Amino acid sequence: MQVAESDNIAVMDGDMQHPPDLLEEMLTRIRNGNDLVIASRYTSGGNPGKLSLTRKLISKSATLMAHVMLRETKIVKDPLSGYFVFRKDVVNGANISPTGYKILLEVLMKGHANKMEEIPYTFRPRFMGSSKLSIWEDLNYIHLILKLAEYRPLKFVIVGVTGVIINVGILGLLHTLGISIPIAGAVSIESSILSNFAVNNAWTFRNKKDGGLISRLLKYNLVTLLGAVINYAALNALVLLSVHYIFADLIGIALGFLANYLGSELFVWSPMGSKKKHEN
Repeated sequence: MQVAESDNIAVMDGDMQHPPDLLEEMLTRIRNGNDLVIASRYTSGGNPGKLSLTRKLISKSATLMAHVMLRETKIVKDPLSGYFVFRKDVVNGANISPTGYKILLEVLMKGHANKMEEIPYTFRPRFMGSSKLSIWEDLNYIHLILKLAEYRPLKFVIVGVTGVIINVGILGLLHTLGISIPIAGAVSIESSILSNFAVNNAWTFRNKKDGGLISRLLKYNLVTLLGAVINYAALNALVLLSVHYIFADLIGIALGFLANYLGSELFVWSPMGSKKKHEN
């Protein structure tokens, strides 16, 4: 990208799975005013080709992960496409350093494409060579997602651990002062919620602060309540299914944590909307 002399750059595979004859139409649409044109398997008229069920599940799961953790990509139906054309100035000043092959994610997250368009294509059988998909590439993809998401899931886990320490510490302190467990428990839980919110707001989601502080705090309380309900329901349901209560509780905690994170990502600190224009 740095050494390219043209005003426009095309990214595509060299094994003929991406039809070269589509390049002319993509370039025409760039010249008609688009900053980025994506050949899409999942827009109307597109086709992912004859992939195995496992490959289709991996592709759909990876796309869902991108849409959830990188909300800016949600306006694109195929953010993992390896076939696209863009104006070179879209990445001027951007540090494009993808881990693995998902270059489009970097362009979408770090570039300056204000008007983009997806056009359908059919993913063809490979003419020669072999697939690069492997466990290592799966790990590269997860690393790329975490990096572009500024490691929010990992930060959320760390904040959650500090919340547990605060919860237990305040509960123990209030109990030694003679305050009843129901009251001490309520105070300790809300204290951990407030501390988690404050740290997540200042650190985990520091670049996602649309809306007012009080509004985000109320949403966060609602999300954590939902997580607690999911945790409790999973615990009791699994115990009824003869799962050991300790394992049932751990599973419930994991599901509750997942609900809390997704609620925080999609609801509490969700962007109010994208200014980018997108057409199919």
